[in-house]
Amino acid sequence: MNPIELKSINTLRLLSADEVQSANSGHPGMPLGAAAIVYTLFRKVMRHNPADPTWRNRDRFVLSGGHGSAVLYAILHLTGYDVPLDELRRFRQIDSKTPGHPEYGHTIGVETTTGPLGQGFTTAVGFALAEARLAAEFNTPYRKVIDHYTYVECGDGDLMEGITSEAASLAGTLKLGKLIVLYDDNGISIEGDTDFAFTENVAERFRAYNWFVIELEDGNDVDAIEAAIARAKDDERPTMIVCKTVIGFGSPKAGKASAHGEPLGAEALAATKTAFGFDPSQSFVVPDDVREYMNLREQGDEWQAEWFDSFEAYGKANPEKAEQFEAWFDAALPGDVDSDELWEFEGKAATRNSGGIVLNRLAKLLPNLIGGSADLAPSNKSDMKGRGWFSAEDRLGSNIHFGVREHAMAAIANGLALHGGLRAYCATFFVFSDYMRGSVRLSALMKLPVTYILTHDSIGVGEDGPTHQPVEQLDSLRAVPNLRVFRPADSRETAAGWLAALRDGLPTCLVLTRQDLPLYENSGREALRGGYILSDSEKAVPEAILMASGSEVEQAVEAQETLRGEGIDARVVSMPCMELFDQQDKEYRESVLPDAVRARVAMEAATGQTWYKYVGLDGTVIGMDGFGASAPAKLLFKKYGFTGRRAADAVKALLKK
Repeated sequence: MNPIELKSINTLRLLSADEVQSANSGHPGMPLGAAAIVYTLFRKVMRHNPADPTWRNRDRFVLSGGHGSAVLYAILHLTGYDVPLDELRRFRQIDSKTPGHPEYGHTIGVETTTGPLGQGFTTAVGFALAEARLAAEFNTPYRKVIDHYTYVECGDGDLMEGITSEAASLAGTLKLGKLIVLYDDNGISIEGDTDFAFTENVAERFRAYNWFVIELEDGNDVDAIEAAIARAKDDERPTMIVCKTVIGFGSPKAGKASAHGEPLGAEALAATKTAFGFDPSQSFVVPDDVREYMNLREQGDEWQAEWFDSFEAYGKANPEKAEQFEAWFDAALPGDVDSDELWEFEGKAATRNSGGIVLNRLAKLLPNLIGGSADLAPSNKSDMKGRGWFSAEDRLGSNIHFGVREHAMAAIANGLALHGGLRAYCATFFVFSDYMRGSVRLSALMKLPVTYILTHDSIGVGEDGPTHQPVEQLDSLRAVPNLRVFRPADSRETAAGWLAALRDGLPTCLVLTRQDLPLYENSGREALRGGYILSDSEKAVPEAILMASGSEVEQAVEAQETLRGEGIDARVVSMPCMELFDQQDKEYRESVLPDAVRARVAMEAATGQTWYKYVGLDGTVIGMDGFGASAPAKLLFKKYGFTGRRAADAVKALLKK
């Protein structure tokens, strides 16, 4: 290592430590120990452009150990990204660009939000899968327009999380050779030595996953790290580079758990600066020679210009492919997506079945649609016919066998969406959305257009019993900001759910039935507004309003007929997506749910708390207050009171008040 490299790495270390000390909170241990790894990647290995962090063929870097964010902000600053030194001084402060954990869309150069351990590693698998799929689609023997790597820094905590095991297993199976993980192996966690809870041989574990594994004894050896990465690029498998490091390297707290998650303290920080040859009385120092050596804006512009020149030549030789390439990266939908065919259905159908029909209609129009199921595609109806299966042997497949790995599947879908060029979806049973929850939450936090196909909703699952009957999941997911929960009542509402998911640019859960549902005469595009009048009253202002989502709309319609026969005028409102309805203007919402009508009954085969904002304190919600049972669906609906008669009686009781 030459002197300027060592000086640059030490500058990186001390900027990170200063950030944490200035905020009086944060994690200095990892930045001090892993600075050489981060330096090697950003300064010596990765092809990226600080002046254009969205360049499509850039190498990606994921800080899976997001608690070490200080080192990421420091390296972004040093290499020329728009992360000013003043923002480093404002680390973890209100409205700063340097939050406690990296946030996608908030800080330039951050590829994905990390912090929940294992998420970054797994999202990176999605990046690598996207790169492989796009490369197979667009590269020619003469031009590689997609040809980049995904690099990950991860730590012991990442590798303890089960999501990482799921993702690593799939990545090895798929031979995602453009994925290179550098493991910051410092042997320390918050509670102390990792041997308390983590004694496995990580290298052998990843070899068993079909990864290429390289073990380095010194995580500060830049030349060895660079050489290991070069070796990794020659292997078709994903690579794990185990780098032995010391947490809090160079500080009085080196090797101690206390270095992990608290500032070094003024005295220890001063000693650390002295040890690295810096003035202990100064903070946030970037020597001029380091600033000049580390800035990559000019080099990044050159790399990107080379790619643009190559792409221009590619376009001349392959004009149709170049046009398609641009279309795949364009978020706009083709005009024929909302065609009459999308809405054409006949008769009763389970919405999981109609969802499969809609998916395949869309697949003909959206060649960059990609996704799969957690080993449930035949049940979820989530495979695209004639589009092949992505594998180590076939990179052109658009269907993905995720295996029984719900949590990793959702995070990988996030990576597919973040990478660009692809439209991602994934599928499982609704009850198993609990296994995906951490990744779905990050979808919402990052506002990623991932579509979640969640079939077998409610006690309507039937004979599989309460372990497979989602009861609390609807309310739970509706509580997540930025997440759309769409529970359609028939086939046309299912089409609306898919169309809304593609249009909105936000993550959407399509909650679909196992059992057949009627096809309603008045359903259709109006469902795109989230809630609408499915069957109106005979009077301008109804005496009562019945509302429901999904399968319980059938009981609401039945209740309306029962009430009509008893001389009571009621309106039926289908509410497939509360979030979309709440976005409508006040005039529309009032037209559907007029304030003057106080007799309101909502029915949903779930816990039902979210309905009270529509029925008010005077209304009634018919829902579940416990778990289901193992029996045919029709018997369960009767047992738990999801009947038209019960809804009608609830209306009558309200009108008597």
